[in-house]
Amino acid sequence: MDLDHYRDVAERVSAAATRVDRTADEVTLVAVSKGQSVEAIDALYRFGHRDFGENRAQEMAGKAAQLPGDIRWHFVGTLQSNKVRLVRNITWLLHSVDRESLAESWVKGIGAPPPILIQVDVGDEAQKGGVAPENVEQLWNRCAELGLTVRGLMTIPPQSDDPEEARRFFTSLRVARDNLAGKSDSGLVLSMGMTDDFEIAIEEGASMIRVGRAIFGPRLLQDQ
Repeated sequence: MDLDHYRDVAERVSAAATRVDRTADEVTLVAVSKGQSVEAIDALYRFGHRDFGENRAQEMAGKAAQLPGDIRWHFVGTLQSNKVRLVRNITWLLHSVDRESLAESWVKGIGAPPPILIQVDVGDEAQKGGVAPENVEQLWNRCAELGLTVRGLMTIPPQSDDPEEARRFFTSLRVARDNLAGKSDSGLVLSMGMTDDFEIAIEEGASMIRVGRAIFGPRLLQDQ
């Protein structure tokens, strides 16, 4: 784990925020540790970082069992309903609720379910998951009926060789958020932006970014 990479990302976050009259404190950096070792996560934890993201249920559960209990685990990938039991009691925020059946599974279990974000398919790419923008409010209302706390929205834009291409998709998510402004008194989270485009996401209003490769380098472990 090269902490200089982390410092560089933090500096880039601050610079991007400054460009649009924001502060770095307005942006939560989720270090996506998929495929990284427990030792690498622990090194960043000991440096002071607390927000980590995973997108494989078994991998996240295994790592959480070996790491400090005050880590804030973000589940950022597609979650199958039959894997909910593996991560529900350790998740701080679920970023990827995109269907009613997952919401119904998430609400089941002992204790209050962790809060969620609704994943929105702003790029019309069904293979990535996400609810269509015009159906966001319907899913939001259903989640609320189930007793879930919905903190905001998440998206993954289409891949492109030009990071600037992501800007219009981030703008679309911000518009979707603004249309839901009355749903929360404390402001709604926008989880958007990854290694190749997080600076653009910040400029477009991201309050959470999910960065893996720029912090940790290439993945070391096979998908689990």
